[in-house]
Amino acid sequence: MKYILAGAAAALLLSGGAAAAANPFSDVAPSDWAYQAVADLSDQGIVEGYPDGTFRGGAPVTRYEMAQITARLMAKEDQYSAEQRAVIDRLAAEYADALDSLGVRVTNLEKKIGNISWSGDARMRYQSGDNMGSESWNGRIHIMMEGRVNDRTMVNARLSTDNVSFKGDDDADIGFESMNVRHDFGGAAVTLGRYDLFIGNQAGWFYGSGWGFDGAEASFALGDRVTLRTGYGQFNYGSSRRLSDGTADLSGSLKSKDVYYAQAKARLGGPILTASYLSFQDGIDDYGGTPYCPEIWDADLLVPLGDFRIFGEYMKNTTAPDGYDTAWNAGAGYGAMDLAKPGTWTLDVMYNDVDYNTYFGGTGYQTDILETLTTSVPQEERQKNITYWMAKARVVVAENTFLHGQYVFGTDGTTNGGPKDTWTLSLNYVF
Repeated sequence: MKYILAGAAAALLLSGGAAAAANPFSDVAPSDWAYQAVADLSDQGIVEGYPDGTFRGGAPVTRYEMAQITARLMAKEDQYSAEQRAVIDRLAAEYADALDSLGVRVTNLEKKIGNISWSGDARMRYQSGDNMGSESWNGRIHIMMEGRVNDRTMVNARLSTDNVSFKGDDDADIGFESMNVRHDFGGAAVTLGRYDLFIGNQAGWFYGSGWGFDGAEASFALGDRVTLRTGYGQFNYGSSRRLSDGTADLSGSLKSKDVYYAQAKARLGGPILTASYLSFQDGIDDYGGTPYCPEIWDADLLVPLGDFRIFGEYMKNTTAPDGYDTAWNAGAGYGAMDLAKPGTWTLDVMYNDVDYNTYFGGTGYQTDILETLTTSVPQEERQKNITYWMAKARVVVAENTFLHGQYVFGTDGTTNGGPKDTWTLSLNYVF
């Protein structure tokens, strides 16, 4: 497990080690017991996170990944004390069998180890048909690749299939949801290419699609508590808007619009406050088909209280011409899911109020509750505003396998009573 790795890392750093390093991972808090060890070893290039900037300390680590980490330690062995080198030797001995099965000799590991690491996830999902269209049973897979160019440069990619329908004969299109190069400069970094850009604590209202943002970003760490990011580019997805006569208008797609954004995240002890700003440089159609350039402000707050948490978010489109320009939610949750511990679970319940001009297609939800706000739905079914409750739960049923359930209820809208209640259930695998 990665917590075992963190313990070994801490042992290596007991006598000397690197100077204090800034935390590069969004899910490792300064209060975590292994925080300093993880940050230091990341700074030294010994451990790496995932393309989305997380460390996922509760996820299991394979013996091959441990072999890679051991190799990096061995490559820097002359920088460590005799005590630290002894720990490295014990790690090499512990994973010798795995290295032998891979055809790699421990004595030559530093010469043979590859610079590329792989991971992935898969999902099998059932979606009810109460909201839009017929019910569906589908699947999807992600393959993530990380390639180290040098101590400060990483190449990241996520290959993904579209949802494959198991009730029909559909084939899955395959594409890169993300593909980018990241250059680190100490407390700053530059990312070029296609990368994730999620706004808000639920990754649901504003875009939220996994199909990336194509552009350039600069990020900065201000100590251990504040991170800043700013960039320019285009979203790589965009459902077409509908004109007032019900016809599609592809010019309303996000995919062809230039966007500037800035985001600041502050860790206030336990609570996490995030503020975001987006400014569209090209016009997008409003509900009536009138082009305008959206300007979005968003703030969200997450407050952990032991095993409990409360959260909320507010979004405002300051340039929307028809008044349907805000979105907000508030909710609470309980539990902590650990993929290494079957039986661990989480449950979250929230209330949402979303206007047409704060949703532009794509979502982090596994239901299609937001579809009626945009995309190619008939004019008479399209909503200006919807309100709804959402409950979602996850439970680890086996190591690296969890069940996800999501239920949307109490829905209401501004046209024909709004969309109907809907639900989904999926089995997810991480490897």
